[in-house]
Amino acid sequence: MTTDLTAAARPYSLFLARNLDSGRLEDEILLPMLGKVLNLEDFQTFADWAKIRADEDEAELAKQLRRLRRYVVSQIIVRDLNRISDLNEVTRTITLFADFAVNTALDFAYAYYRDLYGTPMGRYTQSPQHLSVVAMGKAGGYELNVSSDIDLIFVYGESGVTDGRRERENQEFFTKVGQKLIALLNDITADGRVFRVDMRLRPDGDSGALVLSETALEQYLIQQGREWERYAWCKGRVVTPFPNDIKGLVRPFVFRKYLDYNAYEAMRSLHRQIRSEVSKKGMENNVKLGAGGIREVEFIAQIFQMIRGGQMRALQLKGTQETLLKLGGLGVLPAETVETLLAAYRFLRDVEHRLQYWDDQQTQTLPENAEQQQLLAESMGFTDYAAFSDGLNAHREKVNALFNEILSEPEEQADGAAGEWAWVWQRGADETELQGRLKNAGFDAETVAARLENIRNGNKYRHLSAHAQPRFDAVVPLFAQAAASQSNPTETLLRLLDFLENISRRSAYLAFLNEHPQTLAHLAQIMSQSAWVAGYLTQYPILLDELISAQLLDTAFDWSKLAAELSDGLDNCGGDTEAQMDTLRRFQHAQVFRLAVQDLAGLWTVEALSDQLSLLADTVIAAVLPRVWADMPKKHRDTPEFAVISYGKLGGKELGYTSDLDLVYLYDDADPDAQDAYTRLACRLTNWLSAPTGAGSLYEVDLRLRPEGDSGFMAYSLAAFEKYQREKAWTWEHQALTRARFVCGKPEIRTAFDRIRTAILTAERDSDGLKREIIEMREKMFPSHPPADSNVKYARGGVVDVEFTVQYLVLAHSRRYPALLDNYGNIALLDIAADYGLIDKNLAGQCRNAYRFYRLQQHNTKLRDAEKVEVNAELTGHYESVRKLWRDVFGEEVKR
Repeated sequence: MTTDLTAAARPYSLFLARNLDSGRLEDEILLPMLGKVLNLEDFQTFADWAKIRADEDEAELAKQLRRLRRYVVSQIIVRDLNRISDLNEVTRTITLFADFAVNTALDFAYAYYRDLYGTPMGRYTQSPQHLSVVAMGKAGGYELNVSSDIDLIFVYGESGVTDGRRERENQEFFTKVGQKLIALLNDITADGRVFRVDMRLRPDGDSGALVLSETALEQYLIQQGREWERYAWCKGRVVTPFPNDIKGLVRPFVFRKYLDYNAYEAMRSLHRQIRSEVSKKGMENNVKLGAGGIREVEFIAQIFQMIRGGQMRALQLKGTQETLLKLGGLGVLPAETVETLLAAYRFLRDVEHRLQYWDDQQTQTLPENAEQQQLLAESMGFTDYAAFSDGLNAHREKVNALFNEILSEPEEQADGAAGEWAWVWQRGADETELQGRLKNAGFDAETVAARLENIRNGNKYRHLSAHAQPRFDAVVPLFAQAAASQSNPTETLLRLLDFLENISRRSAYLAFLNEHPQTLAHLAQIMSQSAWVAGYLTQYPILLDELISAQLLDTAFDWSKLAAELSDGLDNCGGDTEAQMDTLRRFQHAQVFRLAVQDLAGLWTVEALSDQLSLLADTVIAAVLPRVWADMPKKHRDTPEFAVISYGKLGGKELGYTSDLDLVYLYDDADPDAQDAYTRLACRLTNWLSAPTGAGSLYEVDLRLRPEGDSGFMAYSLAAFEKYQREKAWTWEHQALTRARFVCGKPEIRTAFDRIRTAILTAERDSDGLKREIIEMREKMFPSHPPADSNVKYARGGVVDVEFTVQYLVLAHSRRYPALLDNYGNIALLDIAADYGLIDKNLAGQCRNAYRFYRLQQHNTKLRDAEKVEVNAELTGHYESVRKLWRDVFGEEVKR
């Protein structure tokens, strides 16, 4: 059966036929290899590598590596042409062999020179040093072709000298090792070569040192690293087993912490160079470099890695296919786009391989010979070359269309707009003429002109780089045009200019505005409606990216999916606490911004929005708890016996954009170290949620509702919490408990907490005494929060009066009516109380409407630039309804 496989494959490969006919492929070796996927063990058992190294038999090592390559390549060809293997097997097998060949040659070369000069030692650590080999390009991404060269970079840990009698500097020692490694793989002998070795991707290329220390590499990347080198290093993979810090020093060079829209122009520039070469050399039939070829698929995958890889560590991948799949999974690219690109990529790579199978040549150019064309078509499953060409061209056209869509030049319409409004930002413009045109466009001319002049003469603008200033200049007229179409053009433009100045030092954000001019109108519309959102975006300009997200106006928040995405993002931080805290903040900011934009578009009611903001906070806290515990030293158990309880607005699911989180931490653990451990956990958890980082702030956390308030412990045992609630808690603390709920943690604590809460809230109470205490509590607020009608929270008949009334109803009647215990929020609880006849049903409806109205006023004050609540008949009518309810429930007005 296996001989049938070789017979079926040989018409499509001169290389295979030549080696079969010459007897250079022995059946007893090749045929068993055809029935399996080759792995490292197969390579290791092919020859006695240890003896070859011990004998220092360089010629034999070169011979056996070349023999092994012959068999590996033949095995790949036969399995692929018989459609036994897929693309992943083909590229992984040859890449694994390349890794093996590099390490085998390196072991030999290192031992050879160590015997001559001794072991290279680190100058500072005095420890043995080794050469790390970094595979770049296709070798780095496990994407090699059978006839690929391998791009390598050599790095050693530390400078120093060898410890032998013939002392050598480590630089010289490792240069010799590298040269011998290259010769063992690259030199052509009677058995051919193993791989062509290309070292031109090393720092300074052919003119640079063959090897360099980690320190030298880091300094080069920081001081001289060029944009194209970022793309090269994106696939860089250390293939040797020695300890090194190469990944750590390369990552910040490749993946920027912010969204790097500069990558667009850099990638375009690189692609323009390639297209120029293709055109000069007539390489249009090159399936790698021609339009719609393999390189364009790779560029599409890499552009998103470059832009977002610093933010989304899940995108810090090596392979093209895995990157495309991840882009689809993260929603960065539509699923159908990913499927189109993957299908094309696999087809094109299959073609590439068959071109190279023909005569083991590194070629990607379609054949001109009719006979070879027919054989290529048949090997790809087509009846003739015309049908094959149709299939190939269909894939290439789809890839090229997507490539042009994703990496096309910024829209031409932007140039027109910039030209039309260029007068706004012209140097040396006549001030009178400028103000006249601004006034005609609807602006407060004097204010805007002064602001523009202030910017032009300011340090930020004058110190912009030669690269950034033209981008800044291009955006100002576009912002003016976008602002002019808003109902408040002056305020809008001033907010846009504040934003522009704030981001001006980050040329990547300026690049975004130049790349996506279609977003400027939307940006102006958002900023015109809300100073708060404008400030939020100015504080977190990374949110610009959300403006081009397909999910921006999608109100279908799948919180389980979002929680999974957040979890993946945190896991991809590799245990780096700062990176995890930044990931949390970026996730939360993105969801808040998305909700705010939807809110401005009128897509949410206040209640529904509060539900979403509360679910967001729940999701964040639930993600933080296990990470904080995992990050803690000296833990007495693997899983904490701990829970987070929310009070206040989060407890009642009435969270606003800037609400504090009122939290209480409970544990149920008899271990003698429990109090100390959970106190530390509580402190760290609070810090993760509230401390500002480079990515900004998350939440303000208020712990004053815990037992004993600020003087109490950070975390309480369940038993202590229950004892406090039964024996020491004030009535106001039981009022607060009506809105408390479990957020996350150990499920058994949730059960116990609900039991304690129910027991406390349903305890027998003196109704009159309870009324007096609540009335007294309300009166105590007056000195610090006077009940002015313009303040809907503290006004007589306002928010607090509704909340106190509901809390009384829960505390006084939940013993008989357990439905009042459910934490549905004040609006629902008023309805439940009315259903049980505890309050008048019509009045309950009026008070529900009043409460909704109050919350909307509070919300608009924050979001929609409402400076203060207008005291009118509608508002005073709502106040009167709530005051009537208060009188019905408590039997008297509170004293003013």
